Amino acid sequence: MSQPEEEEPADNPTVGSEPEPKSTSVNPRAVCGVCKRLYREPKILPCLHTFCSDCIGQLEPFSVRGGGPEGPAQRDRAAASVTVLCPECDTEVDIPQSGPAGLSPDHLALDEVFLETLVSDGPLGCDLCGEGAAESRCDVCSVNLCGFCRQAHRRQKRTASHSVQAVEELKARGRLCRPVLCSLHPAQELRLFCQPCDLPVCLECAATLHRDHRCCPAHDVIDHHGDRIRELVSVRLRPRLERLEESLRKVEISQESLQVRVDATANEIRAFARGYASAVEAHCLSLLHRLEELREQRRNHLHLQRAQLQQALLDVRGSVEFAERLLSCGSDAEILTAKGVTLRRLTSLAERGCDPHPAAVAPDDGSSVYFMPREPAGEVEGYPVVGVINSRTVDVSRCTVEGEAVQQGMEGQQGHFTLVCRDSAGEQLTRGGEHVLVSIVHRKKKNCTVETTVADSNDGKYRVSYKPEEAGEYSVWVCVRAQHIKGSPFILNVKRKFRHHSGTFHCCSFCSSGGAKDALCGCPGSMPGGFKGCGHGHKGHPGKPHWSCCGSTMEKSECLPQSIYAAVSPGGHLQTVEL
Repeated sequence: MSQPEEEEPADNPTVGSEPEPKSTSVNPRAVCGVCKRLYREPKILPCLHTFCSDCIGQLEPFSVRGGGPEGPAQRDRAAASVTVLCPECDTEVDIPQSGPAGLSPDHLALDEVFLETLVSDGPLGCDLCGEGAAESRCDVCSVNLCGFCRQAHRRQKRTASHSVQAVEELKARGRLCRPVLCSLHPAQELRLFCQPCDLPVCLECAATLHRDHRCCPAHDVIDHHGDRIRELVSVRLRPRLERLEESLRKVEISQESLQVRVDATANEIRAFARGYASAVEAHCLSLLHRLEELREQRRNHLHLQRAQLQQALLDVRGSVEFAERLLSCGSDAEILTAKGVTLRRLTSLAERGCDPHPAAVAPDDGSSVYFMPREPAGEVEGYPVVGVINSRTVDVSRCTVEGEAVQQGMEGQQGHFTLVCRDSAGEQLTRGGEHVLVSIVHRKKKNCTVETTVADSNDGKYRVSYKPEEAGEYSVWVCVRAQHIKGSPFILNVKRKFRHHSGTFHCCSFCSSGGAKDALCGCPGSMPGGFKGCGHGHKGHPGKPHWSCCGSTMEKSECLPQSIYAAVSPGGHLQTVEL
C-alpha cells in the first residue's frame, strides 16, 4: 500500500532556506555538535551522542578492520568495519559496514528540530505544493500544509481521517508528537514489534517480511523494554552519577587546599629567611624552588585525576540524560527504535565504567607538605643553615609486608606479620598514624572471617595479629588510605591442626580390656551378651587392628572426629561428611 506521490511524507521537517540556527535562542538539543546547524538525518552513535548523518560520514577513521590491504580508501572503508572517535566524548565507536545509514535514527532530535523551527518563527513552506506558507501539519503523514492543501488533504478518502493541527497550536503546546514511519513503507507507522528480529515493524512488514514471526503491538512490550532501561538508570547509573559528582567535588576542593597550603608554607619560609644574610636568602630561594616543584608535581597528579573523573562523569551523565529523556519524551516506537543502542551503552557503562567508591577517593590536599625550621639543612656559601621542606608521604604502591604469617597459618594458633609503610623512594616512614585496614575472609565461605588486630609502632611499621579458627584458603586484604598495597589481596593458606589419637591401637575391645563389658570402641562393632565394644568375628568389626578412639585402621594416622566415622557405612564407604 502506498500514498500518492504528492502525499509522500517528509522524514525531516522543513527548516527554511537558512539552516544555521540563531545562537541567541536556539535549542541546543536541535543543533548538531559538529556542523553547529539544525540536525539533518540525525543518527545515534553507540555512545548515545547524536550527530548528522553527513557529519558522521566525514569523521576521520580511527581504525579500520576487515578491509583489503590495497585499493582505494573508499572501497576499503565501505567493505570494512570502521571505528571513529566521537566528537563529543572521544569514545571509540564502531560504524556499521553500511555506513552512517545503518545507525539508529534519533527521532527525538527530529522532534526538537521541528519544534525549534516552530518556536523561532522560521519560514515554514508547504511540503506538498511548495508555494504557500504552512498553516497546519498532518500528524500521520508528518507534512506541513498550506490552507489550500489542507482542504485537499481533508477531501481525499485516504487522508480524510488524519489528525491535522494548526501550526500555532503546536507552538503553544511546546511538545511535538510525531509518528515514527517505516523506512520501507513510508505511509505506514511502526506500530508492531517483531520479537525474533528485535525490531519495530509496520503492518505491511509484519504481513510480508515478518509473516512467520511473532509480532506484538508496541504498547504491549514497551513496559518490558522500558523497565530494562529504567532499571539500569535508576539502580546502577544514577547512584554512580552522584558518586562521580561527589568525587569530582572532593578533587576540586583538594586542589584549592593544596594551593592554600603551598602559599602558607611559602610565607613561613619567607618569614624565617628574612632574619639571615645573603647565604640564608640563597637558601630561601632554594627552598621556594623545591616547594614549587612539589606543587607542580602534585598539581599535575590532581589534574589527571580530575580529568579522568570528569570524563567518566560526562559519559555517565550524557547517557543517563539521554535514557531518561528517551523514556519520558519518546513514544513507544521511538523507545523501541533506540532501545538497542541505549541498552548497549548503558550496560557497557554499568559493567566497565569508572565507579569510584567514596572511601577510595583520597586526593592529595598537601597536608604532607610542611616546613621544618629547626632541621639542619647543611651549609650555604659556607654558613650553616636550618630549615627543610618535608614532603615525605606514604606511597601505597611501595608499602610491603614482612613475615610468613601473611601466607601460611595454623588453625587455632596466633599469626603475626608486619606492614611497613614507605615513601615514593622506598624509604621506611619514621612516623605512624596512617589509616590501615586489614581484612581476612575465607575464599569459599564469604561469611567466614578472621578478626584482626593492627598495632601502630609509630615508626612506619604496623604489627598485624590474627587467629584463624578454621582451616582453608583465605584472602588477606591489606589497605592503606583505603587503597590496596602491592600484592594485596594476599593468599593465606591455613592448615588444619593435627589431631592425635587418645585411645588404644588394639585388635578389639574385648581383648584389650580383658573381657570387660563396659569397654567401648570407636568402630561400629558390637557383641551379644551385653558387651558394648567390639570382638573378633562379630558384627561391625573391621577385621584388622584399629584405634579405640575413632576406629581408624591405620596406626600412623590422624584421629578422625566421631562425626566423620559416623558417616561411614557398614560396608566401609564414606558417605556425606561435613567438617
